[in-house]
Amino acid sequence: MQIVLIDDEAFALRLLERQLANLGFAEVHSHTRAQDALDMLGDNASKVGIVFCDLQMPEMDGVELVRHLARIEYAGRLILISGENRQILKTVTELARAHRLDVAGALQKPVTQEQIRDVLGKRPSEKIAAEADATRSYGADELAHAIERGQMIDYYQPKVDIGSGAVVGVEALVRWQHPEDGIVAPARFIEVAEQHDLIDDLTRIMLTCALRRARAWREVGLGLSVAVNVSMDNLCRLDFPDWLVAIAGHEGVPLSTLVLEVTEGKLMKNPLAALDVLTRLRLKHVGLSIDDFGTGYSSLAQLRDVPFTELKIDRSFVHGVAHDSSLQTIVEASLDIARQLEMKTVAEGVEDRADWDFLRDRACDAAQGYFVARPLPADEIFAWAGNWETRYRDIGRMPT
Repeated sequence: MQIVLIDDEAFALRLLERQLANLGFAEVHSHTRAQDALDMLGDNASKVGIVFCDLQMPEMDGVELVRHLARIEYAGRLILISGENRQILKTVTELARAHRLDVAGALQKPVTQEQIRDVLGKRPSEKIAAEADATRSYGADELAHAIERGQMIDYYQPKVDIGSGAVVGVEALVRWQHPEDGIVAPARFIEVAEQHDLIDDLTRIMLTCALRRARAWREVGLGLSVAVNVSMDNLCRLDFPDWLVAIAGHEGVPLSTLVLEVTEGKLMKNPLAALDVLTRLRLKHVGLSIDDFGTGYSSLAQLRDVPFTELKIDRSFVHGVAHDSSLQTIVEASLDIARQLEMKTVAEGVEDRADWDFLRDRACDAAQGYFVARPLPADEIFAWAGNWETRYRDIGRMPT
């Protein structure tokens, strides 16, 4: 595997070369000018597995280089290096990922050999890889046909109480069982559903499935709350609460079992209808969660005006929080707001032990993410819950 190093400081390049050689990497190409590196990549991009790039360079800085790497569709891993503050490094990292580049790491100078070993040992980002594979687009007619033919299936991601380890609920997640393409993620069809008046049918399918699963789990002694994402289109339909009462009654499940997750960026487009529907839902004891908290524009106003029972901290603030002071400030402020408003807190995107320990130490109520479980088919939840009890005991014995 070839590695390309880009830094205008010759000493920094020599140090990186030596560190990589000590780690067993022999085919390393160093450049003091970003344009020279781009010229090389233009002819050999498929052969280059990793690019190390400094941010502060004359002629072409790291931000410009990121833009050009995206333009040439560089598919290898990118490692950003800088002597600037962590916030700048983090911002460029997010920018590169928005360009769908696979950022394996972001390191502050002076870089140590141990840091390089750690970042090279990480697998490529699953999220970016998944997006890169999502080349197939789907039209409204095809999606409507899939809904009609019953191709929409329900998966569930568990939520656990961080303090006790108890399994407290699941989030229902829709998947498309495509006859040719296999399992299709919702990111590839939800927008189409919203744009072509299909989201209401899709939501009602998921709500029906979720309530039915909740009843089945209760019958085997697993009393779980079930969270379902709802669209602004659902909240604008004034008969939505009445429909929900009817379907819950038909399934024999109390509405207190249900939590509706409302994405804050969509909530206030039609505030009068939304407030009407959400308030009626609370009167019927349906839980309301403000989803993706902190990623929209009017979070505090919505917390003031809407009777939410749960605050869900977005994954972009959760993963890596133990090592990022900016994320820590945001998460701690969110937890404090929720406590003051007597709301439960759920952190999504908990992907490792460090995330878990930070949230546990700050008394977050519940966790959801790959550290706990990936989304699972409904028939695997009961077995997973039993295995989780054993695993949680092991977590308690593991050193932090």
